Formats: sequence, C-alpha cells, structure tokens
Amino acid sequence: MTSGYALIVRFTTRDADAAQAFDALVARTLEGIREEPGTLVYVSHIPEGEPLVRVFYELYADESAFQAHETQPHTRRMLQEREQYLTSTEVTFLGEQAGKRPAYQEGP
Repeated sequence: MTSGYALIVRFTTRDADAAQAFDALVARTLEGIREEPGTLVYVSHIPEGEPLVRVFYELYADESAFQAHETQPHTRRMLQEREQYLTSTEVTFLGEQAGKRPAYQEGP
C-alpha cells in the first residue's frame, strides 16, 4: 500500500471580487481534476473568519500522480491564471504519519 503524497496550499486573494473569480477558476479546473485517477482528494476550504483565504488539501496516490496532475492542461491553465487574483501562495508538502484516507486502486 502506498503512503500517498499530500500538500496544503494557502492562497490569499486580493479582494472579494478576486476571491469570487478565483473560486470560479477553481470550479472550472475541478472538472478536469475529477478525471485524474491518481488524485484522491482535492478540496478547497475557506477558513472561518478569513473570507479572502482559500486553503487547499490535496492527496495523491504517490508523487508520480502529483507530477501527472501538474502537467494536465487544466492544471497548467489554473497555475497561469490564478496569479492575477492572489497576493500570496504558501505550499506545505506533508509526510503521512497515520490516519484514515481513501483507498487507491491502480487501474488495469
């Protein structure tokens, strides 16, 4: 069983309009991400009391699944377009210690 490959990304948007536009960009991008077999979890959160912040939790089957995600056209488009809406981006890669997560089954 693989231990997975995870990260948390904290985005701070410029203002309320930028947050709304960023959310729309994420929604469009998720259409493609839902088809990625190695992307197990990809969720955007709004922290309580921080309406301009978005925190993403991403879990991949392994590092190669993450690399495949990064090369997808929908991901590359988001990476290029997102900057106009943001004032900062913080990425934290995580090493799995223990817990419960979705099972990953490799395709045929």
